[in-house]
Amino acid sequence: MHNPSATLLIIDDDEVVRASLAAYLEDSGFSVLQASNGLQGLEVFERAKPDLVICDLRMPQVDGLELIRRISEQEVDTPVIVVSGAGVMSDAVEALRLGAADYLIKPLEDLAVLEHSVRRALDRSRLRLENRRYREKLEAANRELQASLNLLQEDQNAGRQVQMNMLPATPWVVDGNLQFAHQIIPSLYLSGDFVDYFRVDERRVAFYLADVSGHGASSAFVTVLLKFMTTRLLFESRRNGTLPEFKPSEVLGHINRGLINCKLGKHVTMLGGVIDEQTGRLTYSIGGHLPLPVLYSQGEARYLEGRGLPVGLFEEAVYADYELELPESFSLTLLSDGILDLLPGETLKEKEAVLPQLVSTAGGSLDGLRQVFGLAKLGEMPDDIALLVLSRNLA
Repeated sequence: MHNPSATLLIIDDDEVVRASLAAYLEDSGFSVLQASNGLQGLEVFERAKPDLVICDLRMPQVDGLELIRRISEQEVDTPVIVVSGAGVMSDAVEALRLGAADYLIKPLEDLAVLEHSVRRALDRSRLRLENRRYREKLEAANRELQASLNLLQEDQNAGRQVQMNMLPATPWVVDGNLQFAHQIIPSLYLSGDFVDYFRVDERRVAFYLADVSGHGASSAFVTVLLKFMTTRLLFESRRNGTLPEFKPSEVLGHINRGLINCKLGKHVTMLGGVIDEQTGRLTYSIGGHLPLPVLYSQGEARYLEGRGLPVGLFEEAVYADYELELPESFSLTLLSDGILDLLPGETLKEKEAVLPQLVSTAGGSLDGLRQVFGLAKLGEMPDDIALLVLSRNLA
């Protein structure tokens, strides 16, 4: 919606008309400036930078058409509404061609028509400004990520630094309540495991853990693409107004299509989720990933339910959203399958059976998991290991 305290500038040499328009719009909640001719109007415009201009066409010194030209040259996003008694079709066409947001003919029998035009023009101006800002941010992100790709291809050392720079801060505390912490241990110099978390909007936080097939530079290359695709999707969702539908299943579907189209011969297993801080609900989706997330609360640990196909393998893959009401005190542990090499047991079933017990022993914390798994003493590992722990009010 428009800003109710928007500043309007009325330029009209008819004092009665100008005063009546100003009084009505001030009563509607706007801040109104006035000018009695085009030249004075330009001076006020340059000084005060109003959000919208209302002007007549027939004025001494500088007429309305010239006024629109000059305003458009200075501030292309400032809408201008023409309110004129001339009623000449060629004037209306020229005013609209020069960029006027609307053309209203005097006398205005119902000033509500003007108010509606003002609000609509302000809303359009705000959307154009937001879209430009989102586009600029997306272009900056694209440039940064393209530079990251170039560095990753050119030099392994630079590539590792790129990967480290892409990772989010750890720990990261959201509003003093929800905490995110992670650790990635590559089997080679570059890792095919990746984690990320970020704000979607003022009430939602998103996260994911991804495990790219293979190892080394080629797999690390895909982690850059993952960062790029999620960043781009977030910006495009904001720009297109689809942010309320920012569902984990749709994000996985978007990445699935992107990886298939890139034809890199790589696929990803991943877990993605969105936490609504207002409702305390977690919505998550699974892309062929094992082990499943482990929820720890009140001394007990259990796997979350869910299943789904790996990401980047099947064009027809469809991903499902699962929902969970999070406890007041909890931790949620996400792990890449490299952790299975550290677990006791001969079979996958035996290894998976012991994992929730180890999370309980660790108290659901990342520090506890480091100790339980002996991460500080690891030698050469056959696979990358990634840990991501979300927690709230954890004792």
